[in-house]
Amino acid sequence: MPNTDDKAEAPAPDRHAEAGERAGGPPATGPEVIASYLKTLSTGPGVYRMLDTGGEVIYVGKARNLKARVQNYTRLAGLPNRTLRMIQSTASMEFVTVRTEAEALLLEANLIKRFRPRFNVTLRDDKSFPYILIRRDQGAPQILKHRGARTIKGEYFGPFASAGAVNRTINMLERAFLLRSCSDSVFESRTRPCLLHQIKRCSAPCTGEISLEDYGALVEEALRFLKGESQSVREMYQRLMEEAAEKLEFERAAKLRNRLWALAHVTAEQAINPEGVEEADVFAAFQEGGQTCIQVFFFRVGQNWGNRAYYPKADRAMPVEEVLDSFIAQFYDDKPVPRLILLSYDIANHALLEEALCIKADRKVEIRVPQRGIKSGLVEHALTNAREALGRKLAETSSQRILLAALGERFGLPRAPRRVDVFDNSHIMGTNAVGAMIVAGPEGFAKSAYRKFNIRSEGLTPGDDYAMMREVLERRFRRLAENEAEAPADTAADALWEHVSETDAAPLEGDSAPEALGDDGTLSDALPDRPDLVLVDGGAGQLSVAREVLAKLELGQIPVVGVAKGPDRDAGREHFHIPGQPPFMLEPRDPVLYFVQRLRDEAHRFAIGTHRAKRAKALGVNPLDEIPGIGPTRKRALLKHFGSAKAVSRAGVEDLVAVEGISAEMARKIYDFFHERRV
Repeated sequence: MPNTDDKAEAPAPDRHAEAGERAGGPPATGPEVIASYLKTLSTGPGVYRMLDTGGEVIYVGKARNLKARVQNYTRLAGLPNRTLRMIQSTASMEFVTVRTEAEALLLEANLIKRFRPRFNVTLRDDKSFPYILIRRDQGAPQILKHRGARTIKGEYFGPFASAGAVNRTINMLERAFLLRSCSDSVFESRTRPCLLHQIKRCSAPCTGEISLEDYGALVEEALRFLKGESQSVREMYQRLMEEAAEKLEFERAAKLRNRLWALAHVTAEQAINPEGVEEADVFAAFQEGGQTCIQVFFFRVGQNWGNRAYYPKADRAMPVEEVLDSFIAQFYDDKPVPRLILLSYDIANHALLEEALCIKADRKVEIRVPQRGIKSGLVEHALTNAREALGRKLAETSSQRILLAALGERFGLPRAPRRVDVFDNSHIMGTNAVGAMIVAGPEGFAKSAYRKFNIRSEGLTPGDDYAMMREVLERRFRRLAENEAEAPADTAADALWEHVSETDAAPLEGDSAPEALGDDGTLSDALPDRPDLVLVDGGAGQLSVAREVLAKLELGQIPVVGVAKGPDRDAGREHFHIPGQPPFMLEPRDPVLYFVQRLRDEAHRFAIGTHRAKRAKALGVNPLDEIPGIGPTRKRALLKHFGSAKAVSRAGVEDLVAVEGISAEMARKIYDFFHERRV
């Protein structure tokens, strides 16, 4: 574990030397700053962080010997361009010492996922995997999809590659074993079987259509199936069906036949069910065009539970083995570790990663690069999927870049936009008003950059679209203006490059393309904060509001275009408003027109979805939640006694006192709350 003097979650910066500060000048950067830390560094294992002049973490690394590793950064000869750019940007460093190199590896992965440094390989899609959960904390166990911490009592099965895979499997299991999937509140309030019972997907334990003992037997059969005993379960149903047919119990035999069909469908959905592979994850990496795709296949209880493609952010010059090495450590930072991990390439930290994962899982974990047999076939299959997925992504990215270049040409921009911000509002007669911003870039929609804005202006007239647009734009671009004002000037040390030969300093292969490098010399696949184009949903009025807001914040150089719906709101007849030009339309079959429609529709979808969620939440608000002193217990007692919040509002003080847990003082508070509301 980390040294007790340092915190692994948020290690304090090393304050032994303010090497990055020079009296009367900007912070220093480069190898001299790094060298200033060597005097006090430990020779033991640990994790180090490099920070730029703005205090942002730009790289996280681990080392068996901290002092030796940091000293390497002061010797510039032979270092690759990526490392030289990183050294050039370093203004300070922070350190955490640990007991073993394996612990350093785990901590490094944790910090990379937390800070997402631009010079590290970073896992972009960090969404948790879904599981199937059979809850065992009530009389009639429930089957459901689950994400997050496994704190609910029950049996967990997974991970599955996607929510769709879980939903399909749950649907089939409902048909096969007739397990309930309804919530506890629905289960307890049913007086007659629901529709799922009518369509033969639930045995309806809620209304006693099946005894709890018989329902428990169905649950046990489902558990056996999910634990890999699918063949024995099928054989049991086959035997029972034949026995029922012999006894002329044709209705029962038909039910068992339907369950057999459902079970066959579930196992068919698993695609590949290799023999001898009970629990394993398969990682296959393929690299092309400066990008890497890593396919991950999940095998549990001898069944394939799906796969997912990842596209980690990494330097274009980094070999595929290094990308895979860094990726796996981050992947298991917050996920359960299987007993076997199969790789398409051997990695440098093979033994160290195996040791670290054994510590994390508290049992033996094996990492293998199979060369023959069934396991080798699984890796080859995953590699084929990685190759095909990357090919599709490169084709899509190429099309997206072409469309962005054409968009810039149509709207008279100086270059193809790298980031496009699109704004839209949604409300019903001014109620539950929200604003939405979606972002698009060279790789498509950047959903991590989407933002929603609850309209907060108290003096705003309900339904005033101009005022709502003004508030949303002010909040979005005020933050951008503040961040740009606080950003320090570029103080890169030109002297650094004097140590580098012309050969070493030459651009990396593939970096000559304009989009390959950003303004600071780093890879520019990360979207910039400042948009190159702003699209607002509306005509001249919305355009005028947007220009006014940007001018006030001294961001008037950002191009703005208003997209007004055509006559009768027909798609394809949109009018575009650009400052200093009359409104114009694009050719009906122009690909740029379709592209803008996609952007506008996505903004509209996001705004409508946000509005609906806010409206649904408002409908579900209980006025009892607003009364001071009313917690879950008293709220439950009041609703149980009176039946609804409306009935509570009509009750007198004497009636309220009769409720268990409600004192005379609390009854007066409740009465006064509703009485004052009606004034």
